[in-house]
Amino acid sequence: MQITEQIRGKILWADDEIDLLRSHVMFLQGKGFHVTTVTNGDDAIALCQENRFDIVLLDETMPGKDGLETLAILKTEYPALPIIMITKNEEEKLMEEAIGSQISDYLTKPVNPSQILLAIIKILENQQIKQDAVSGKYMLAFADLAIKIEDNPGFQDWINIHNQLSAWELELDDYPDLGFDQMLLQQQHEANDRFTRFIKSNYETWVNVPSDQRPTLSPDVFSRAVKPLLQEDKKVLMLIIDCMRWDQWLTLEPLLYNDYQIKREGYFSLLPTTTEYSRNAIFSGLFPDDMATFHPDWWGGTDEHSLNRYEASFLHENIKRCGLNLKPEAKYKKIISNRDGIQFAKQFGSWGNQKFVTLVVNQVDLLAHRRTDSPLLRELLPNEASYREMVRAWFNNSWIKEVLASAAKMGFHVVITSDHGSIRVQHPTQILADREASTNLRFKQGRNLKPSTKDAWYLDNPNRLRIPSSTQNDTLAIAQKMYYFLYPNNFRKYQNKFADTYQHGGLSMWEMIIPLAYLEPK
Repeated sequence: MQITEQIRGKILWADDEIDLLRSHVMFLQGKGFHVTTVTNGDDAIALCQENRFDIVLLDETMPGKDGLETLAILKTEYPALPIIMITKNEEEKLMEEAIGSQISDYLTKPVNPSQILLAIIKILENQQIKQDAVSGKYMLAFADLAIKIEDNPGFQDWINIHNQLSAWELELDDYPDLGFDQMLLQQQHEANDRFTRFIKSNYETWVNVPSDQRPTLSPDVFSRAVKPLLQEDKKVLMLIIDCMRWDQWLTLEPLLYNDYQIKREGYFSLLPTTTEYSRNAIFSGLFPDDMATFHPDWWGGTDEHSLNRYEASFLHENIKRCGLNLKPEAKYKKIISNRDGIQFAKQFGSWGNQKFVTLVVNQVDLLAHRRTDSPLLRELLPNEASYREMVRAWFNNSWIKEVLASAAKMGFHVVITSDHGSIRVQHPTQILADREASTNLRFKQGRNLKPSTKDAWYLDNPNRLRIPSSTQNDTLAIAQKMYYFLYPNNFRKYQNKFADTYQHGGLSMWEMIIPLAYLEPK
């Protein structure tokens, strides 16, 4: 039985001196390529209309239609067809014309067979070469991460592990055929299980010791990230993107490389990982129990707006407590709608004399909520990769890019972070509670809660985590892994509504480990 060798690619080579290049053609054929030759542009165009080629080698100077004219026609008819221009002319203007016509590469005569082969492989087999390289790198990284996860990581180790897992998630998005997505997902969940145990063993100590004896938590963000810059007399813009996860920040960061040098760190959101606790803590520099004690009129509420109505007041008091005398006074702005953002972008250009500006942006959090309520958005954003791409597309085309570009020109140092992340929940877990219990799906606070302890971190006294309590027999349950709390009544109805939605408030790497980026203008 005759065995047919697999052809690596079909090449069309157009050159009026092709007879002088027979040795080059034979070399390529010996490397497994099928090569068709013509001597002019018209024949090249006609053959492309009748046959499918993987790549075209196109001489720049030919009788009749020259290389640039032929290139223009081929790119109009077949825009995805890779074309390598081969020329004797090294004029910069010619190369600009060719590159502007979207050639894949160009070579200058005289060319040797190896040059042509490398150029072809770079174009035709680039994806496979990259896949092979990524595959090898990931297998090494997988083994290395497995060791790190098992090796009793500390708090900085967990930030690094989450960063590496998130970075691999983004890289593997480009290579779905490698089949590593389930392998990575399993390792993420194994890491998250250990991270959960780590937090349950350490968090209560963290919130009850001086700030210099713990990792950076929500109340420490201002004093550790912003205060030192202000003390150095630098202008600072603090941007808080509500509900932004680490993997989402990794997709946004490259969009800012032209204007900023970026240093990325991380911190831990308070539990429960909700705006009420974590973002108020960022602005106030206080734990929730202290907020409730020292500012009862600023703490608490019944809806999203009232829960964070006093962020600006908390911030100004925090600035004074840190001993900072800012003139002019710090500015605070919360953006809810795109129209508000566009208006802010117009105003910001006149704020060059400000020492400190704080900007809160809710669009990522709103996207999560709207995806919960919209079947269309769930269809459009079925997985983490599509969700990241949506966040990136929003950021890249939003007024925020304009504000950050202006900030760089105005000499602002920028601190970008979030208050908490989110997790795509999958599994309902039943909890018993009274009517006064909190409504969040990832944590419950109320009298005599009865959760499943394998699905939640249960505490008989919320004050242990510095969560204020106003009733006797108050208890706290924080969901773990990918669980969300439901009551027995209408269990199936709400299971269908909330499964596969993005929620926050619970205990997971995605909700607790938060990016903290420092942007220095170039």
